Amino acid sequence: MKRLLLAALAAPLIAYGQSYGERPEVQAFIGELVQRHGFTESELKSLFSKVEPLDGVMQLMVPAERPPWEQYRGIFLTDARIAGGIAFWKANRRVLARAEREYGVPAQYIVAIIGVETYYGKNMGRWRVIDALSTLAFDYPARASFFKSELEQYLLLAREEGLDVFGLRGSYAGAIGIPQFMPGSLRRYGVDFDGDGAIDLRRSPADAIGSIANFLRGHGWRRGEPVVYRARLKNEGALKYLDGSVTPKYPLGELIAAGIELKPTPKSTDAYGVLIALGDEHRVGLQNFWVITRYNRSAFYATVVADLAAALAVRQRAGK
Repeated sequence: MKRLLLAALAAPLIAYGQSYGERPEVQAFIGELVQRHGFTESELKSLFSKVEPLDGVMQLMVPAERPPWEQYRGIFLTDARIAGGIAFWKANRRVLARAEREYGVPAQYIVAIIGVETYYGKNMGRWRVIDALSTLAFDYPARASFFKSELEQYLLLAREEGLDVFGLRGSYAGAIGIPQFMPGSLRRYGVDFDGDGAIDLRRSPADAIGSIANFLRGHGWRRGEPVVYRARLKNEGALKYLDGSVTPKYPLGELIAAGIELKPTPKSTDAYGVLIALGDEHRVGLQNFWVITRYNRSAFYATVVADLAAALAVRQRAGK
């Protein structure tokens, strides 16, 4: 009910009866693109006159109440999703092995991200990217700056790659393809990993795999290092390390001395970690945990990716 009410309040933000091409804020945006990137003003005005505002996107942007950790985890840690991940792994084993060699990211984490994001490419989104980004750039004030930047990146991407601006579909937030990259991430970290001369995150699992590995490495992934430890708090004093952050800032040795037991036992206590609360459960995330939160800035997200990756690795080793 709360989500429906908020969505109803958000919907009137869209200005009907006037095309995007006629709106002053869009014309100002066009002027900036012409000045910065040499776009043709008349072409952009024509383009934006054909863009359609999306009520559905506005409603989906209203945050739903997050389910408890166990319920959230249960959405992704299912037999079907694990089996789908093993099938994807087997079908792309050579590409995943090459990505691991070149970027240092273990295959199970790449597969897990794809499993969480799009169920291995089955749910890539149905919205025209240009419509979604324009709606959020000009009719969603809360994050207008971010989505204007992504809209700019999308138009640059389309020009560079010779894409049909109106032909590409993605998520309601404008994320694209198997790995759900925003346009800025696609331009910065997208990789032609199948060597066909184009980066195609919708139809090429190889490009998706290479791009995810490149994204993670680009954000500081550390080859061979763990992602997260299970944690047990042996006294209330350890609670002072729960600061709501996902940034590793405390030496593991300090956390252990404060009464936080880690499983498995770290080989070294020099690394830095962050204490995370997941309902009644606790974890300690390391640098690679933080890197996963660059994909989605949520401790729940990074933990469920780590848990799915662990389940996939166990199943893969068992040959099932």
